[in-house]
Amino acid sequence: MSTYVYGIRASSHPSLPEGMGGVGNPPLPLRVLKAGDLAAVVSDAPEDLRPKRRELLAHQNVLAEIGAAGAVLPMRFGSVAPDDDAVVHVLTERADHYKERLRALDGRVEYNVKANHVEEAVLHHVMAGNPEIRALAESNRQADGGSYDDKLRLGEMVAAAVKAQEAEDALVLQRALDPAADAVSVGPESTGWLGNVSYLVERATAENFLAAVEQVRTDMPHLEVRLNGPLPPYSFVEPGPAEPAGTTAGGADAGAG
Repeated sequence: MSTYVYGIRASSHPSLPEGMGGVGNPPLPLRVLKAGDLAAVVSDAPEDLRPKRRELLAHQNVLAEIGAAGAVLPMRFGSVAPDDDAVVHVLTERADHYKERLRALDGRVEYNVKANHVEEAVLHHVMAGNPEIRALAESNRQADGGSYDDKLRLGEMVAAAVKAQEAEDALVLQRALDPAADAVSVGPESTGWLGNVSYLVERATAENFLAAVEQVRTDMPHLEVRLNGPLPPYSFVEPGPAEPAGTTAGGADAGAG
């Protein structure tokens, strides 16, 4: 049976709570695979594993439990290895890398920030900052909407201004938040977001990062800034000793987390 991997920790960590289970219905028993100074918390992998709320919470609960005793390298939901021996082999082969990551991530959490423009607010913003757009818009208004060509020209000018504003705002966001974090991981681009970035933040001083996010919200009201966290530092662990089921990517590169 395949092996489901939750996370990697030091082998010196305390034992897991008696009878604790992980993913699966009923929850499958957890076990610890040790390789020198490292250990992986695993269970059997359910054959019909799906990213349902119950399963996602089970994965998170295991990470919360093992993380309470010290640093843990979290694997993404759905990280599966062929068997226990494969996990132990990778722990041994990449021991130095995992030990370095455990040291680097000790006492740190991840916050994910996504930002996008509030459509009406950003239109007001670019209009206020562009006299040429304002003049053409006023001319069209006085001409009962203006000609087709004038409407087209105005639309193109506004679209270009908004696109330029996206690039500018992404840079401002970066300059405001990057200094408040220990490390930064830029997420995949997606339609509608001008920023999708994960930040590694020291847990003890996380209030400084949260204050920086709130300052961005105050200074840039034409942005919607979504904050998710604190999370296990998924974006700062790679590669993992397992693969998300049904993919060829590394365990820390894909999945929900």
